[in-house]
Amino acid sequence: MSKLAQDAAAFKAAMHRQNYTSWHSNPAPATPAESSTSTPAAGDTASDPSPPKKKRPKTNVVYSQPADTGTGTNVNTQLVYAVNHLKSTHNPMRLQDIALLTNTPLDTDTVLLEKFKSHSKIHFDPKTGLYSYKHDFSFRSKPALLTEIQRQTRKGSGISVRALKESWKEAPTAIEELEKEGEVLCTRTVKDGQLRMVFWNEVKPKEMGEGMLVEKEFLDLWHELKVPNDVDLLKQLENEGLQATNAEQVAPKAPATKKKGKKGGAPRQRQVRITNTHLKGEIDLSRDYPVPGKS
Repeated sequence: MSKLAQDAAAFKAAMHRQNYTSWHSNPAPATPAESSTSTPAAGDTASDPSPPKKKRPKTNVVYSQPADTGTGTNVNTQLVYAVNHLKSTHNPMRLQDIALLTNTPLDTDTVLLEKFKSHSKIHFDPKTGLYSYKHDFSFRSKPALLTEIQRQTRKGSGISVRALKESWKEAPTAIEELEKEGEVLCTRTVKDGQLRMVFWNEVKPKEMGEGMLVEKEFLDLWHELKVPNDVDLLKQLENEGLQATNAEQVAPKAPATKKKGKKGGAPRQRQVRITNTHLKGEIDLSRDYPVPGKS
């Protein structure tokens, strides 16, 4: 067999092995009865139902805000948590209890412990090993509260109710009771009427010798008085031989104007220190001599 015949036979054999089936020559789809009896192949995934898609859980996380990490990792932040917790307890506590309740490494971090011990509001009792907060006031009863208000009022000032509440939680309730009894006087906020400052009521109308209430008749007379207008007031002052005082008026200063073409004022005269003392007596050094050759 020649070479050409061998190549033709190989080409025919290769063409015979190729699968030329296309969608035109595909068999007709099977009937429902035939499809029910037929079993899908292992690799046939078209007939398998697709698994349902999992829905992403919705979270109410606001990504524009920092995440709440508790006491944080900064030493100063952990110190604030520990001090504020001890401030709110009003009782001495162990160091391990403070670290456990505030979730801070107060008992293991030496830097944090040193800052905590050196805090101006922290008191450590070496006998008991307990830590406590130094409140501004140390009262725990209504009579002691009144004594503290009296002491502060005698100094010429009242006490902030917020400061009293930090030392004793029941202070606002006790202050309201003392106000009803006439022992103290309180100032309140305009917006919501909350207690603001408290003063001791030194003049009590109920006790003899400490003041009396003004009768209603005199109060009505006082409120009926009307301030005259400016013209009538000046006439009444003149009739009484008095003169109205005038407020002192400050004369306005004229604005400082600068001359055009000049910056600032006149040039200062600098004092010249004469160092050529050997020429003294022969040449007048205070004079300006012309340069030779210039007229």
